[in-house]
Amino acid sequence: MLDLLTVKYKVVFFVLFFLCLFLARTWYPQSNTSGSLRLNYPVLILAIFICSIGGTFQYGFNISVMTSPSQFIKELVNKSCVERFDRILIDWEVSLIWSFTVSVFCIGGLLGSLIASSISSRFGRKRCLLLNNFWAILGAILIILSRTANSFEMIMVGRFLYGINAGIGLSAQAMYLTESAPKNLRAMVGVTIATALAIGKFFGQLLGIRELLGTEKSWPWLLGFNGFTALFQLCTLPLLPESPRFLLLERGDLQASEKAFRKLWGKKDHSKEVVEMLEEKAALQSIRSCSVLELFQNRTVRWQLLSIVIVFTSLQLCGINAVYFYSFDVFRAAGIQEHRLAYAALGTGLCELTTSIACSMIIESMGKKDLMFRGYIGMAASLGLLSVTVYFQKTVWWLPYCSMVLVFVFIFFFSSGPAATTIPLPGEILTQSFKSAGYTVGCTVNWTCLFVLGSLFPILVEHLGNFCFLIFMAVCLVCGFHVRFNMPETKDRTALEISAEFDRMHAKDKTSQKKNSSKICEIKAQETKL
Repeated sequence: MLDLLTVKYKVVFFVLFFLCLFLARTWYPQSNTSGSLRLNYPVLILAIFICSIGGTFQYGFNISVMTSPSQFIKELVNKSCVERFDRILIDWEVSLIWSFTVSVFCIGGLLGSLIASSISSRFGRKRCLLLNNFWAILGAILIILSRTANSFEMIMVGRFLYGINAGIGLSAQAMYLTESAPKNLRAMVGVTIATALAIGKFFGQLLGIRELLGTEKSWPWLLGFNGFTALFQLCTLPLLPESPRFLLLERGDLQASEKAFRKLWGKKDHSKEVVEMLEEKAALQSIRSCSVLELFQNRTVRWQLLSIVIVFTSLQLCGINAVYFYSFDVFRAAGIQEHRLAYAALGTGLCELTTSIACSMIIESMGKKDLMFRGYIGMAASLGLLSVTVYFQKTVWWLPYCSMVLVFVFIFFFSSGPAATTIPLPGEILTQSFKSAGYTVGCTVNWTCLFVLGSLFPILVEHLGNFCFLIFMAVCLVCGFHVRFNMPETKDRTALEISAEFDRMHAKDKTSQKKNSSKICEIKAQETKL
């Protein structure tokens, strides 16, 4: 029979789960777009699944999967050094090798994000995703054979290759899906990118428990799981067409674009989307795909570029990793036994997953700007309260339970705000010529911040303890207010409309404001005629 503490934890978890559903259905307006997507776009649903399983799923899985086999990998490190060099490593040396094994994934991700733009522009979004799978398959082979070869270096190389795969996949998947979705479902399809990431995190936690692959015998297969998902995408992705927007705007192939639309959308009328893309192509007729350097030098998109840098920086520095780190201490203080902490961690992963799924149902009616703003403000409030409850949890018996509630509340706001809206952002606020460079900048910032945070976070915890939450709270507030006052809503708008709205919001004089307002009116008038 389950003991009393486990029963208490389950009661609290289910209360929080239904609280998340209640918030999603009452605080946010409801939308019927999920039913529209499910019934009217079956091939697009298939495209989302196939792209996600070899895209952000890999990213999320690799972030969470290293916790379970950590002790086994450290034992392999010691065993390898003893057999090959006849030397027993001391604790700090093992920790240093372990830390590098974890963080080398970020270095690979950074490299992947830097080359993603050129590969996706040269070969196309679909072929880029196809070729990208070979990095994961090669990495999986090395990791699966590492214990047999008694080589921890093979794990490092495998993690590095996984990072390249995740860095390229993050950009290519976002570009393919946002370019393939109808305008009225673009935000919802964008949320599936974050949902796949949350599923990857959850599967990394789930497969890592002792009853599945988190054992001394099976851990190489746990770390090699990415190779099987990559193989699945390699076999199924050829069934899908190339991105319609890429075919028309970058290859100039109208016939192939319309054929791709028909395959993805069925018999639905896509003429309006084609006309809008032709208008964008005409407006950018003399402009080729721009490099990252040209994106930085172009003053007309400086606010879009600044917004991308701020939101992608905040995605990693918002405190989500700190909350996950302290969640084990919070669960211990609430009475969860040590051998059950892995199952408690599953609760946090499941909370992030269910919230992401619920967010996909309301994002089209709510709008990305409101979701992102409310998410960051809610996260800032949660972090402020969490720093207080964690500090005093040993003095007041009920505060550990408050801390546990705040952990789940923070994850709710993160999943329904920044996690759901950040990754697809460059594809929505930049025109076609800047999209690849925009994703490169955003993903490079993301991987750099993840690596820096992984390196500095132990130092922050050592010197500041739970008060490190206050630093992350300040980041959330800065990003939240930037979104509120410096970014327009992207809901049901084309890239040209959003660009004009950025210009209007940041115009230096009234003449410029009138000019940009008339530009928006002209675009809307053209759409009305169509």
